[in-house]
Amino acid sequence: MIDELTGAWMHEGSNEEQLLLLIDGYYTHTVFSKAGKKFIETTGGSYLHSDHQLNITIEFDTANNQQTGQQLAYTFVVAGNELVMDAAGKKMTYRKIDNGSAPLAGVWHITSQVREGTLVPIHRTGTRKTLKILSGTRFQWVAIDPGTKEFFGTGGGVYQFVNGKYGEKIEFFSRDNNRVGASLSFDGKLEDGEWHHSGLSSKGESIYEIWSRVGH
Repeated sequence: MIDELTGAWMHEGSNEEQLLLLIDGYYTHTVFSKAGKKFIETTGGSYLHSDHQLNITIEFDTANNQQTGQQLAYTFVVAGNELVMDAAGKKMTYRKIDNGSAPLAGVWHITSQVREGTLVPIHRTGTRKTLKILSGTRFQWVAIDPGTKEFFGTGGGVYQFVNGKYGEKIEFFSRDNNRVGASLSFDGKLEDGEWHHSGLSSKGESIYEIWSRVGH
């Protein structure tokens, strides 16, 4: 559902950026320095909002993994292209980057992939999961385990999806800051509501994956 909060929001400080993604009931907040090629921290989880209050159930927090499973409440005001968030009296203003309107906008998880030439369903056990969160122009993936409060990695930046081509430019990457600035290109298509993603991985390996929207 697209509403006043849906989309990507950015706060730019002197040495770092803070990116908020709010899409399909999922929230991420990431602090990084694109110029310094430095990932600082990220947190995220599911959210509900009403009457200028944002309620988040934390699924991951790299600054404090003991927050996982906790519920946090923020007050907010949206005025034009600005979002003012108030957390325990500390206010932060974000500028709207996009309104979350795009064919791939949403929260996705991988459900099938080609292995040795055969499309194989992926059956997850336990609570570990990899999500990809896309707004209209921004993407972030996270590998997490809310059940064990573990965080395995994240990356994100800007993306484009035009004429069957899906491209990413990395702005933060928790595992390897040297990846910042790299661009990746894949073939992509939406078929029966599923995202078919194929091409060469960052390691040069051939991939074909099918991603489905979370909750659909």
